[in-house]
Amino acid sequence: QVQLVESGGGSVQAGGSLRLSCAVSGYTVSSGCMGWFRQVPGKEREGVAIILRGGSTGYADSAKGRFTISQDIAKNTVYLQMNGLKPEDTGMYFCAADPTGTCIEFQIWGRGTQVTVSS
Repeated sequence: QVQLVESGGGSVQAGGSLRLSCAVSGYTVSSGCMGWFRQVPGKEREGVAIILRGGSTGYADSAKGRFTISQDIAKNTVYLQMNGLKPEDTGMYFCAADPTGTCIEFQIWGRGTQVTVSS
């Protein structure tokens, strides 16, 4: 059974940093595409960052220059380092896996971790 478990969320002031972790079991993170998504109540879930099979990465415009996605293959864990946090970064952050590797069909999701940024 595949499980994705996010951790590392919390409450910080604007300008602060957080590192989110996504511990994966039952699936190898480097075998497909992994992504981080954010959801705010009343809004659609939006993609924040992705990391492809070969290690290439992609970011939403709002995350470029501030966030970094990475993976530790030995720990089978994906990270999202978030620096220079802004109040608009507030939301529930979800980790997801796309076994097809296309970064389009995210089929497996974690339960999320809450990030709150105060001004």
